[in-house]
Amino acid sequence: MAAAQGRLSDGAGGMDDAKGTEEEARHKGSHHGSGGNGGSGGSGGSTAPPAFAAAVEALRAARLRPQIEVEATRAPQRLAPHAYALEAAVVDGDEDLADGRLVLLHDPAGHDAWHGTFRLVTLVRAELEPEMAADPLLPDVCWSWLTGALQARGLTYGEPSGTVTRASSHYFGGLSARPSASQIEIRASWTPREGLGGVPDTAAHLASWCDLLAQVAGLPPAAPGDASVVTLPQRRGPQSR
Repeated sequence: MAAAQGRLSDGAGGMDDAKGTEEEARHKGSHHGSGGNGGSGGSGGSTAPPAFAAAVEALRAARLRPQIEVEATRAPQRLAPHAYALEAAVVDGDEDLADGRLVLLHDPAGHDAWHGTFRLVTLVRAELEPEMAADPLLPDVCWSWLTGALQARGLTYGEPSGTVTRASSHYFGGLSARPSASQIEIRASWTPREGLGGVPDTAAHLASWCDLLAQVAGLPPAAPGDASVVTLPQRRGPQSR
């Protein structure tokens, strides 16, 4: 799986110090593996608060569409007292169509900017055709995919914050034979509503995040009822894993 490396920031919390996330992402674990302090995925073990442990267990038990491979990875250590991270790739055979990271943060004392004790932080990215990347409406459309994925599953959330970035690479000299490449990145965070026992429905949030991944990758909707969803029609071909 291609790790979704990069700087994860939580604009709503003012916590932008995620240096080392790129290095931590290389230390992968199993999606259903141990999540103890310092282990794969972050602080999801027996020493974690009960609400956080329950939220992490729901992430581990979630069932997702088969085209999406998910596994635990080392969580950033400086964003919150407790954190658990997943990385995912939308897979077609041996090729990755899109990838991303989802980090669950928890501060039992609460966080003023979050307006809650939990926060979800994400990075999603995919390759695009240059013509699609040049569309001036693309950032607004991609942001609407994120909010639409949450709303489609009836999820309540607060304090959404994020960026949509387009990047293009052009090759010269010894690399001039390579075609130009364009990429879209969605970086976002939001506060999930806390339910019974102060535990948010993290499994549903994970499912909606996977809906976003699939949409960015250009996969068809998972259910007939989702036929109105607009997918990305002009993404680049699959990327080698």
